[in-house]
Parts: sequence; C-alpha cells; structure tokens
Amino acid sequence: MKFISTRGDAPSLNFEEVVLAGLASDGGLYVPEQLPQFSTEEIASWAGLSYPELAFKVISPFVDGEIPDQDLENIIAKAYSSFRHSAIAPLVQTGHNEWVLELFQGPTLAFKDFALQFLGHLLDYILSKQQQKVAVMGATSGDTGSAAIEGCQRCDNIDIFILHPHGRVSEVQRRQMTTVLSDNVFNIALEGNFDDCQNMVKASFTDQSFLPEGRQLVAVNSINWARIMAQIVYYFYSSLAVGGPHRRVSYSVPTGNFGDIYAGYLAMQMGLPVKQLIIATNQNDILHRCISENDHSKRALSQSLAPSMDIMVSSNFERLLFDLYGRDGDEIKRLMSEFEAGSMRLSDNALATARETFSSFRLDDDGMLETISAVFADTGYLLDPHTAIGLAAARSERTETETPIICLATAHPAKFPDAVIKASEKRAISEPSLPHHMSDLWDREERYQILPNEKSAVHKFIQENL
Repeated sequence: MKFISTRGDAPSLNFEEVVLAGLASDGGLYVPEQLPQFSTEEIASWAGLSYPELAFKVISPFVDGEIPDQDLENIIAKAYSSFRHSAIAPLVQTGHNEWVLELFQGPTLAFKDFALQFLGHLLDYILSKQQQKVAVMGATSGDTGSAAIEGCQRCDNIDIFILHPHGRVSEVQRRQMTTVLSDNVFNIALEGNFDDCQNMVKASFTDQSFLPEGRQLVAVNSINWARIMAQIVYYFYSSLAVGGPHRRVSYSVPTGNFGDIYAGYLAMQMGLPVKQLIIATNQNDILHRCISENDHSKRALSQSLAPSMDIMVSSNFERLLFDLYGRDGDEIKRLMSEFEAGSMRLSDNALATARETFSSFRLDDDGMLETISAVFADTGYLLDPHTAIGLAAARSERTETETPIICLATAHPAKFPDAVIKASEKRAISEPSLPHHMSDLWDREERYQILPNEKSAVHKFIQENL
C-alpha cells in the first residue's frame, strides 16, 4: 500500500516510511492511496473477536505485509496489555439506545493511549530493525503528551520532546507528563496556546536542519498516519457490540483536532454502516462553524474547562478536505493558504458532501457543567468535561432514537477535577479519585522547561539534549 500527501507534491511512501515521516515534505498530511474495503459479511464475522484480534484485522491491510503477521500481532498485544479493563474499550449505557464508549482505560486515562501505546511499540520495532535513532517531537493540548511519553519512555531508539501550552492544561495532565523522569523524556512548557505549540512542531518538521547529523524528527501527533489508523479500530469494535454491522450506528465525538472523528469517517468509508457522525465542540467552535455556517475562520482562542479541545487549527480537517475536493492537491494548497491568511470557505458542493456525513454542535462551559451534573443525578455516572460535551451533542443532534448512538468518552473525569468540582455546585458530586497506579501523582518530582514561543529557543533546547 502507498500513502500520498494531501498537497500532491511529496513522494508517495510505504507504511514504514510514512510512520517515520509524519508530516509530508510539502507540508501536507499523508493518507492511503486507497482504503481497504470490508464487506458486511466480513465485518459480521469479527463479532466474537477480542480487541487485539480485531485490531489486527483492521490494521493489517494498511501494513500490507511490510511487518510479518506474527510480529504485528505481538506489537498489538503489547500495546493493549497495559489497559486496566479486559474489554479494552467497554461500553456503558446512559440512556435509551445511548452508550458511552470508555476510551480511558489505558495507562494515562485518555483515548490517546489507543494510538500511542501502539505507535510506541511500532516505532521501537521499526527503528530496531533499521538500527536508527530519532527525535520524537509533539504538541499537546493535554492528553497526547502523557500518552506519547508513556508509549516512548522505554524505547532505546527514541528521545521525546513534548510541547504543552504553559498554564493551559489541567494539573493532572501536566503532572502525568512532567513526572516521568526517564533520560529520554523532555517536556517543554511553551509560553502560548496549543496552536502555537502545534505551529512550532509543524515548522520544525518543515526545516530539520537544526538536528544533529543522522537524526530526524518523528511525529506522535495525529498528523502521523499510524495514530489515525489505530483509532479506526474502536469504531468497528463498538459497532459490533451494539448489533453492527446489520444495523447502522451513530457516533458523537468530542474533538478539537478532528483526528478522532476522522477515524470514524474512515471506518465508514471502509464499509462500517454509520448513520451519523456528530462533531462536538466547546466554545472554540471552528469545526461547528464550518459545518453549520461555512465559516472556517480563525478567532481568538478561549481557555475553557475542556482544555483538550481548546484548538483553533484542526490539523486533520485537511485530510477530510482532500476527499471533499476530489483528492486535488492544488485545491488543498489553495484552501490552506486562504486559511493561513485567516479564513476559508468551502465550495457549495464540498459543504453539501460534508453535511451528508457530519453534523455539529457547540457547548460552552456552563452547558457542559450542567450536563455533568444532570447525567450524574440521573444515572450516577460521572463524565469528564469533553465527554459531557459529546453526550450533550448526541442528545441534541441525533435524528432518531431507533438507531444506537455511541458517545466517545475521551478521558477519565479524574483528569479534570476543576470541572467536576464546579459541576458539584449544582448537585453533590464527590471529587473523582485517581486510579491506584496514579495515586501518588501529587508527590512525584516534576521536570520541565518553560520556553518562549520562539523557534530558536525550542531548537536550541532540543540540540542541547540530543
């Protein structure tokens, strides 16, 4: 299988090359030249498989034999061996034909573990085979960083540098990153917001001349194709759990960078019967404005109680645009140039095609807190702020109650105690406790470097630590 850039000017790559490349050399994102196709009968035959067994079925066509099947199965098995629930991605029913998919059972309590535990083991395998050392560089709005560090901290061939916006992630999120004291782990608190961190990473991938000879950058953000690929699996897994593929299922996905819901779109393109994909956003609502009003314009970023969605530049949206514009790289370059200048509008045809698959929803902090409070009062189930936005979106935008709807729970509520405490002002809710393996988080030593939002400062720090 070959992978091509959304902007059309980068060379096509095979699977192992695309894992190491991350961002394409022309600034675009890699996507498969063609997607694997699964029939309804084939998907139905997977109903009794465990999560790792299903992951192999979904992932192996993308790998296309570059990694022997037994080795790929071992990588997948190791990736999910650290999850706390034997189902890996359990479902909890919160209403009539309404489920929450718990994607926080991994070691860092967030959905990012599904992709980054896999990516860490995958990178270690490829780099060991090639006898190569790399520098992983990533930006995080809170959860990607800790999941990437957890996945890479024991890798002999990786030094990892994670940028988070200084003072704009929850204390639990920060400590999950900064208390990992492995010699190959480096945390940078950038004086800016998440988009500044993300722009810094993209600029660094475009010009890697600051690296020592023989080193290259590898991406762990969802610009890396392997991240998206691993996330496709839980759409198939959850659909099968509620009667798919013989009935269609709808999904509501809290998202800022568009990667998680883009994986659902890909599952649908690969043959999974999906009725609706609902984009759930907080007040940083560029994706909602684009789908509902054709307004994809940059606005000032607002700090919220759902910080993992405090994003105004949704990188993975470019991958969807590539399909909406007939996979025309020149059109994507034009659109992204317009967006860099501040705003872009979709063509009537592209917008109509997007609306056939996606609907969208926006909820501010007050609405999110009310949802946490109301759901806890009704069911005793405690939501994190991002999942609360997703569940509110599901209840607002679902078109029929006969179709099961699954809301992706992206994080454990203990990662966001401030939101839960505020929600408890409406109804009595106990502050969620951290799982046993993280119970001493507040006592652990922290290590991180605060740096200005300047490329020279970040590159100097990386140079000094390689």
